[in-house]
Amino acid sequence: MSSARSAVRRTPRLRTASALLLVAVLAGCSSAAEESGPAVPSPAGKTAEACRALHAKLPERVLAEKRTKTEPRSEYTANWGDPRIELRCGVPEPEVLQPESEHYNPTSEGAVVNGVHWLFEERADGYRFTSVERLSFVEVTVPDEYAPEVGALTDLATALRETVPKTTED
Repeated sequence: MSSARSAVRRTPRLRTASALLLVAVLAGCSSAAEESGPAVPSPAGKTAEACRALHAKLPERVLAEKRTKTEPRSEYTANWGDPRIELRCGVPEPEVLQPESEHYNPTSEGAVVNGVHWLFEERADGYRFTSVERLSFVEVTVPDEYAPEVGALTDLATALRETVPKTTED
């Protein structure tokens, strides 16, 4: 009977230890996911072909920051520096451009940088730029640490112009 009591007394401790271990494991997983980079898009057809061509032409440096490996490896994403400047090719059309979206904004801010049209979206920690009027939407996220963030677009323009065809004529 005393051994049964001992087992009962230890059970709450085991549960507490198990819960703490689970929290530690989950915390480790979330930080690993954060370090891995942006979610990988899954374009198809000609969009995927253009994204793979862009990936092959991307510069080794953006805003003087060296290109780093992405995890998981993909021909649709790229990173530079720390904090990361992130590129994703083949992303969906931004919600601010979709009339049926609650976030639709026909007067969204944009500009042409070295022949590439970009949509600008200010974020809490920097800017997200999305190329528009091209076969594929290419998203570039630049943290505040690289202000003026728009400089990254200058470094990426040539590769994008040469590999992702326009959908409109200027």
